[in-house]
Amino acid sequence: MIVANERPNICGATVNFITYKELYSIEHTHRNTIVQEMKMLIIISLIFSLLSLSKASVVDFCVADYTAPNGPAGYSCKKPSKVTVDDFVYHGLGIAGNTSNIIKAAVSPAFDAQFGGVNGLGISIARLDLAVGGVIPLHTHPGASEILVVVQGKICAGFVSSDSTVYLKTLQKGDIMVFPQGLLHFQINGGGIPALAFVSFSSANPGLQILDFALFKSDFPTELITATTFLDAAQVKKLKGVLGGSG
Repeated sequence: MIVANERPNICGATVNFITYKELYSIEHTHRNTIVQEMKMLIIISLIFSLLSLSKASVVDFCVADYTAPNGPAGYSCKKPSKVTVDDFVYHGLGIAGNTSNIIKAAVSPAFDAQFGGVNGLGISIARLDLAVGGVIPLHTHPGASEILVVVQGKICAGFVSSDSTVYLKTLQKGDIMVFPQGLLHFQINGGGIPALAFVSFSSANPGLQILDFALFKSDFPTELITATTFLDAAQVKKLKGVLGGSG
């Protein structure tokens, strides 16, 4: 029989046995070590998070410096000593856009290129004017979601989800509609008077690609368009003629 803490001699060799008490002590110590390491990791993560938040809040704003190049991250910041209150005010949306064009519509943007105050803030706005019969063709904003509020008239609006579900609604004065980022969407004047809306974006530079213009106002070869859209060549050439495309 082996008694706790005894070290018997077996086959001429001394063998060390661990008692239950010693084993428990080792496991308990190991467990405490793991817990302490986890606590340290959590503390380190919190410190880095706080440092990140602190760094993000050092700069209150980044008014666009139009004398410097514009890059993927937006414009460089104007020196704070040169910033004035006028950098945070924009007057360009008080005048109706020119709707004397093929789509009978106009979009007046207040993006970072026009309104330096929104640079780096992740927001922007635009004015949308639709004459009677006016339409904003199917288009996408690769860099932002959009929310539209109708100020005057009626606007039929909608978007197509990635599973090809179409969401349509005729909006009245005061109604709002959201268009998720990157999805094809459109707006059409749905009444007998000019319509006015304002649209805001979740980016200072939401980007824009109009589907009809990409196909028929470009040099996209006609034979490739017919192959990828199932339109016949005569239709493609007619649309290119209307919108000024080539190829």
